[in-house]
Parts: sequence; C-alpha cells; structure tokens
Amino acid sequence: MKWGRLALLCAFSMAILFAAPFIGVPRVPFSELFVLPQADDISVLWDLRVPRVLLGWVTGATLAICGMVFQALFRNSLASPDLLGVSTGASLGAVIYIRLGLSFTLFGVLSGLSLAAFLGALLATFAIYMAGSLPRGGMSEATLLLTGVAMSFFFSSMNMIIQYSGGYIDTFRMMRWSMGGIRAVKFAPVYAPLAALAVIFVTAIFTAPELDLFVAGEDIAESRGVSVSKLRRRLFVLVSIVVGVNVAVCGPIGFVGLMAPHICRRLVGADHRNLTIASLLFGGAFLVVCDTGARTLWAPGEVPAGILTSCLGSLFFLWLLFRGRERG
Repeated sequence: MKWGRLALLCAFSMAILFAAPFIGVPRVPFSELFVLPQADDISVLWDLRVPRVLLGWVTGATLAICGMVFQALFRNSLASPDLLGVSTGASLGAVIYIRLGLSFTLFGVLSGLSLAAFLGALLATFAIYMAGSLPRGGMSEATLLLTGVAMSFFFSSMNMIIQYSGGYIDTFRMMRWSMGGIRAVKFAPVYAPLAALAVIFVTAIFTAPELDLFVAGEDIAESRGVSVSKLRRRLFVLVSIVVGVNVAVCGPIGFVGLMAPHICRRLVGADHRNLTIASLLFGGAFLVVCDTGARTLWAPGEVPAGILTSCLGSLFFLWLLFRGRERG
C-alpha cells in the first residue's frame, strides 16, 4: 500500500513538473516544443519557464527533506529550517550586502547577493552551534532548538534595524528579497541547489534507520549503538548548509519544511526511508504549484511564492495546534 502511494505521488509530482512550464501568461501550447528554437514562445519556455519550474521543484524538495530531518532530530513536529535561524541569518547577510551598496559577481555566475546570503547562513549555523554547546549538559535537542529560535529572533531584529536605516530603494530591495521567490533565467541558478538536494537526499536515505531511532528516544537510540550527539551535530550542520544554499538562490521561503513532512507522514507512515522519498516528491510539487499560482493568479504581475507558502503555512500551523489540543 505504501509503495502504491509512493508511485501515485511520483506520478503526481512528475505531472506537475511537466505541466507547469506551459501554464502562465503568455500561454505556451504543447505544440511549441516542436517549433524551431528561434521562435519567441520556445525561448520563453526554455529560457524562463523550464528553469524556473526546475528550480522551484528542487528547492521545495530540499526544504521538505530538511524539515523532515529537523523534526526527527528534535522530536518536535514544529521544527523546520525557517524557524531555527538559518533563513533569517541568510537574510541578514543579504540585507547587509544591499545596505552597503555592494555589487559584484564571482566567475560571472555567482552573484554577490547570493554569496552574502550563503555566508549569513553559515554565520547563523556557527552561532547557533556554539551557543547550543555552551550549557554544561552539552548539545541537547531542547537546548539546540531553543537556541535556534532565540537566534532567529535576534537576526530578525538586526534585519529590521538595518532596513530602517536604509533609503527607500534599498529598503524596498531588502523587503522584496526577504519575501522569497523563485527566479531563474536559463539553467545556471539550478546547479547549486540541485547538488545540495542530492547531498541531503542521499544522507537522509542512509541515516533513515538512525532517524527512526531518534524519534523513539535518545536512550533507545544510544542503546542501539547510535552516537546521538555526534549524529545530531553532523546533521544539523549539513542541513543548515544545504538550506543556506537554497536561501542564497531563492531567498527565505517559509513553511515548506513544516508542512510537507507532516502531509507525507500521513500518506506513507513514519518510516524515514519512505518519508524521505515522499517528502522529495511532494515538497517539489507543492512549491511548483505555489509558484505557478504566484505568477498566474495576479497576471500580468506576480507575487513572491514565499508569500503564498507563508499564508498556507500559518493556517497549517494553526491546524496542528488545534489538533494537538484536541488530542490532549
């Protein structure tokens, strides 16, 4: 039954991935695939639509897997990358870059804004890791979780201070970037997130048995030979770096890492090997649907996809709270 649901989820995700590039303004019919490359419609399709859809799918899949890993590590259904300071740290790096008026690219591919955001994510990861290691008891799940939440509030306050001190144009750029969104021209922006997705997917698959034991409890995991503190440290740093890569390219896109693992857990169960595959497929399709809606519902304008995911995520968050209250 679970493999059947995974097969249906795979078919659904691939259908979304294939159909989304043909949706939008202007509408590109399927027959344009067989037109000469010089046609305007085929240029819109292959230079704008397809790279954007691929980037959205890769980013959604990555955030969903990262959220699944965090929820297992902290044994907390509300844990997600955007709530633990990594995304706000990346935003701080981008805000500082814009406020200083910098403008450069590396190797003609990597923008200075993306590099600044990635360095901000690394700084946030290091700060959370060091602060979480200070208590005498070591890096416990509760300490690390609360440290991440506290650092997230701190980085958010620093972002607001810098935005308030900037001019009108700089403040608009800061706010627009902080909303998050899928933006891609040709396929160069897809490469780094795709590599990050491959790393976290393989890691999650191979550590799935340990993650199953984590959910059962630290004592049980240690009794089965799992080095709890070492694995938590490695996975926390790896997930934070992977999230930093995606935030550097797309900006902070919230709640995908919170919603997707919950929905997939109800579909395929709590086994983390199946859950990793399901999160990959559902997270990618979910963000592509949100981004497609963001660029078509308000056509010819568009809104950042991060706004739609935040709206849906806040409602989902309330549903989780009410469901937990009813169970209690």
